[in-house]
Amino acid sequence: MYYDEEDWDADPQQVKPPSNHSQQFNQAEQFHQTFKNYDAPRNNGRNSQQNREYPKTEFRNSNRPRNRDEYTNNWRDNDGVDSRPRFKENTNRNRNFKENDGATVIKIPTRFVGKVIGRGGSKISELQLESGARINVTRDTEGDDTIVKLSGKENEINKARDLINDLATDTIRFVEASALQEEEKVIQKPQPIIDWKAHFEECERQNRAEFDKLGPVIKNFYVEHPEVTSMTEIEADEFREQNNNIVVDRTFKTENSRPIPKPCKTFEHAFHNFPEILEEIRKVGFEKPSPIQSQAWPVLLSGEDLIGIAQTGTGKTLAFLLPALIHIDGQVKPREERDGPTVLVMAPTRELALQIDKEVKKYQYKGITAVCLYGGGNRREQVKVVTKGVDIIIATPGRLNDLVAAGHVNLKTLTYVVLDEADRMLDMGFEPQIRKVMYSINPSRQTVMTSATWPIGVRRLAQSYMEDPIQVYVGTLDLAATHTVTQTIQILEDNDQIKLDTFLEFVRNMAPEDKAIVFCGKKSRADDVASELALLGIHCQTMHGDREQSDREQALEDITDGTVQILIATDVASRGLDIDDITHVINYDFPRNIEEYVHRVGRTGRAGKSGQSISYFTRSDWSQAKELISILEEAGQMSLTNNPVVHLAPLLQHCHFFKHAYCHDEVVWNLLA
Repeated sequence: MYYDEEDWDADPQQVKPPSNHSQQFNQAEQFHQTFKNYDAPRNNGRNSQQNREYPKTEFRNSNRPRNRDEYTNNWRDNDGVDSRPRFKENTNRNRNFKENDGATVIKIPTRFVGKVIGRGGSKISELQLESGARINVTRDTEGDDTIVKLSGKENEINKARDLINDLATDTIRFVEASALQEEEKVIQKPQPIIDWKAHFEECERQNRAEFDKLGPVIKNFYVEHPEVTSMTEIEADEFREQNNNIVVDRTFKTENSRPIPKPCKTFEHAFHNFPEILEEIRKVGFEKPSPIQSQAWPVLLSGEDLIGIAQTGTGKTLAFLLPALIHIDGQVKPREERDGPTVLVMAPTRELALQIDKEVKKYQYKGITAVCLYGGGNRREQVKVVTKGVDIIIATPGRLNDLVAAGHVNLKTLTYVVLDEADRMLDMGFEPQIRKVMYSINPSRQTVMTSATWPIGVRRLAQSYMEDPIQVYVGTLDLAATHTVTQTIQILEDNDQIKLDTFLEFVRNMAPEDKAIVFCGKKSRADDVASELALLGIHCQTMHGDREQSDREQALEDITDGTVQILIATDVASRGLDIDDITHVINYDFPRNIEEYVHRVGRTGRAGKSGQSISYFTRSDWSQAKELISILEEAGQMSLTNNPVVHLAPLLQHCHFFKHAYCHDEVVWNLLA
């Protein structure tokens, strides 16, 4: 039960107001004792009001109830008098100030106000404590000056004024001295001009001197076969022309350039001094060298730097691999005494790196070992193999730089370096990583660069890191698709359902021995197409960047051994996948550039076999039409009357749409005409 205001007014005799104000505190205690039973439930175990002490406290109007719940929050409801407890101020608070002594006004430059106040008022507090005066920096200004009021005794005010003046003077002196010192610096120490060319030459000289301590690099292992020696230059040129028009020349020819080796017609011409290599080739079952191999092997065995440009699936990997095995075994320092690997092969993707690693392991030559380093693999296992000792490292640029930075890979022992698919590595933005690696490798190395195209970026890279290289290209330097592939262009409306129905019709007509790689432009599209096939009970595999590395390897294994007939992939699989029995390549989404089209098509028709590519071409792909026509014309597959390259049925079916749409696009109209 609590007394409200009405109860209090109804019985004013409960507590009589004291006539003497000095008795107020005792009367308040008496009042509280009267109502202690009503306060009890509100204490909740805390100290009761009657036991609390308020030292040096005076209460006015103490006939008000002490229980907070017994009066309203408005403490001026009745008589307008503040009845809240008042505590006396701490007498030490203003011990240094005299409020009634008057104030002295001084002016300080506004730019020094912050210096006087200090961070968080620390400086002004220090000045007040030291002088004994009260310092008030006002917001009033006169021109460039700020008004400051000083209060206190005269000697305190004078001391405060002196301290402020000294502070401002020191600041001015410091600023002027700093400016003078800075000016002297500029005068006495002019900025030196750095001769960067000389600096780099000096670094290169020191770098070479360090590598010279490792001993000489043996690069020439070629002894020309008598039959090759007897071949005239005319016969050599005829052989090159008959074998896919092989063109060979010095990329940066000079007067001191050495003669270019003649091509080899057989494996014996190249490796007659290496019977173990010939035996390994026979085990694999090759009959004769491919065009790129017949010219690349004499060049590489002679110790020359090589730029190999050829279509995909023409044997470029074996072209640099067999000379690398001979190079490893032919160095002066025994393999077991070397502090690191001898051969490095850099590849743009983990799939291509794994493919090269698989190719290396086909040839068991004198116990040479290799390791594949790539992101997504077991890093600990890769480090374990590398530190144990290997002869060949096949790596992607990112993982290689990672292990080099961690100190697990020694690049200084490398003397044979291959940049495989260099154009793709540059497209993927790996040039900084490549340059970082190449700078740390012996400049006396032998360097090989392979590419399917010859863009300006590859030329720049060759000029930076190769010494008078020989360029071997098969066919033409212009972009070209493999001639063993029949290229089919199907014109479709830009409609997802029509495209899916067309693809499903192809799948239903696949023969049991057929295998197809289906390229999609997006990872989500690849998953969607795979889901559609799964709903129809058709088994397939997918390969793209969002899948775990183990899943990607399993997908590759399944399409290789025939567990599935269809592999749905993004451009991650467009290079380096060497599966001999792929019969079809489907460009479900036409690639964004014509270079990727060439590499996709190159996944079939490999190792001399024929293949087919089918590309779904929609309105959104018109920008690629001109370059696509060039590819078809180069392959001799542009004539619609003599070669059923372009399927006309879809075109005729939707002619009302396409004839209206293409009439203002001369290039695409010529494709359809």
